[in-house]
Amino acid sequence: AMEVFDQDDDGIAILLEEQVGAEQLDDVREAIAVCPAAAIRLVDQ
Repeated sequence: AMEVFDQDDDGIAILLEEQVGAEQLDDVREAIAVCPAAAIRLVDQ
């Protein structure tokens, strides 16, 4: 999900895209699952 978010030099998550397309959803969910700091979450609006 590199097109959706990134991280800075300190390891802080940076949101690049607020809206996640259906084709990106599986990758975003995988990134959330493996984030060691649990710093990423998906909010359904």
